Amino acid sequence: MAKLKWGMIGGGEGSQIGPAHRLGAQADGFFEFTASALDHRADVGREYARRLGVAADRAYGDWTEMLERERIRDDRVDLVTVATPNSTHFEITKAFLEAGFNVLCEKPMTMQVDEGEEIVRIAEATGKICAVNYCYSAYPMVRQARAMVAAGEIGKVRLVVANFSHGHHGDATDADNPRVRWRYDPAMAGVSGQFADCGIHALHMASFICDDAVEKLSADFASTIASRELEDDAMVNFRMSRGTVGRLWTSSVAIGRQHGFDIQVFGETGGLRWHSEQPNQLIYTPVGGRTQIIEKGEVGLHEDAQRLSRVSIAHPEGFPLAVANIYCDLADAIRGQVRDGLPGATDGLRSMAAVHAAVASAKADGAWVDARPPMFR
Repeated sequence: MAKLKWGMIGGGEGSQIGPAHRLGAQADGFFEFTASALDHRADVGREYARRLGVAADRAYGDWTEMLERERIRDDRVDLVTVATPNSTHFEITKAFLEAGFNVLCEKPMTMQVDEGEEIVRIAEATGKICAVNYCYSAYPMVRQARAMVAAGEIGKVRLVVANFSHGHHGDATDADNPRVRWRYDPAMAGVSGQFADCGIHALHMASFICDDAVEKLSADFASTIASRELEDDAMVNFRMSRGTVGRLWTSSVAIGRQHGFDIQVFGETGGLRWHSEQPNQLIYTPVGGRTQIIEKGEVGLHEDAQRLSRVSIAHPEGFPLAVANIYCDLADAIRGQVRDGLPGATDGLRSMAAVHAAVASAKADGAWVDARPPMFR
């Protein structure tokens, strides 16, 4: 089967997320790295692209050049990944979708809810794929959890408790570090800091495993380092459409925690727990029974967990392979086999609606706010 052609915007040398995308996109041989606009400095981006093996005539200086040149090629790229600063996601994603390209956008998909609704409508009108990189949902044991819930193996879900908390921005003396400062600057990050950065991963995970949508929420935001305009710690209570109760904590000042992303799902007949620092294991406790460890790669897993387990049992699978699983599902979708777990534009829209709802709630001393996008109310 011929490789699909893949292009990347952003994610240049020194980028945090760029290597994960390049490893993920090429891990299974489904995509060939064909075109790029990797850096806002045209010469730097072109030179780095050539070192990565991109042909000189497809190592573009910026995304507008890439769009204009790729759209007229007979061998145009099949998928474009947008890994630029948050404030540019909407403009770039919109332009490539309208030009007939499939897009994988880093989160958040947009900065505003109305922008997210526009992306959903454009994707529907063009028939093109607009995926959002909620890659934690592509770990095999997260897919196992989703399948167990769908199969009724823990009964009706009563409660979800999620957190994404780390301490890497907890040093007040490092607050002016450019790699840290932008995350709390409204001009660059938007209306929310930590919740929009990490909390929406946890919120999406709750919706993903439960196959349910957040309807309303109540939030408490705190800027524990005084120089920060946006929050570095947040607590969010939420309710889902089928009555599930949700609790979510996210923080960047929890010194001593490294990655800190975990989720627990409690049903009528059992409970599940998954932790990103031990991603090969799903902890399952049936009501009245013993706690069990379900291992990635063992026999008897649900189909989606088996399909996305790519190394043998007891060998660890890490973050780049979770990203690779997103690209596996994208390759299938481009070829006409849409996978159930692929996060799309609707997920990106719901996340941004939840961000704006949480900001409004926090400003109103935790008042309950409708978290649904207007188009889904």
